[in-house]
Amino acid sequence: MHTEQIRKIPVCNILGVHVAAINMDMLMQFTREHAEELSGEYICVSNVHTTVTAYDDPLYLTVQNSAVLAIPDGGPLSALGRKRGFPGMKRTTGPAYMENVLAESVRHGWTHYFYGSSKATTDKMVEEVRRRYPGIEIRGVLNPPFRELTVEEDQQAIQQINEAAPDFIWVGLGAPKQEKWMYAHKGKVHGLMIGVGAAFDYLAGNIRRAPEWMQKANLEWLYRLFQDPRRLFWRYLYTNTRFLWKAVICGK
Repeated sequence: MHTEQIRKIPVCNILGVHVAAINMDMLMQFTREHAEELSGEYICVSNVHTTVTAYDDPLYLTVQNSAVLAIPDGGPLSALGRKRGFPGMKRTTGPAYMENVLAESVRHGWTHYFYGSSKATTDKMVEEVRRRYPGIEIRGVLNPPFRELTVEEDQQAIQQINEAAPDFIWVGLGAPKQEKWMYAHKGKVHGLMIGVGAAFDYLAGNIRRAPEWMQKANLEWLYRLFQDPRRLFWRYLYTNTRFLWKAVICGK
């Protein structure tokens, strides 16, 4: 990807993360224009959790800022961006971006590969994707074990993906694991990697998305908290409080 084209996309520095000051229309136009050139690159889907994690971890900050784009998945990021002088910046969630790309794929001839989650989840997801988007070309699915891969296993995964030669590689490993995986495989795999977190579970029907009014009110995090309080309560308490203090009050 040419750096001159990247520079045309404005970014808002939030806790050191270069969050793209975009909206879904801008993101889709960028995708249509540069899909072929983006092979080997990756897109981070950034929210309060990943941004605070990057602020606390310099290595993860490098991972975030090495992406071709870090899109504002979290409503607080886009709201803060608008306050900082980017009026066109709006929330662009990973699941919504994935569905927009899938919806245009047959027309553009885009092909797809899914990496992550369990076989049970991806089986249901692929069935739903084929139902919603007839004629879509899925080049492959790979469910890695829930542990660190050996060098041999990783090389085999790279080979399988590259033999499939997809345009898009959707990575559903959860943050920060998926971003670290994409960073480690930048330039090694053929296709644009996008870390979409829970998007696989949404499409598979494992997790329900928040009602639209909650999404528009930046309350989807609260809806997810109700669904999984044991796992998310302490994470949200720490990251949301830290984001409010560091980014909103201190202006970092």
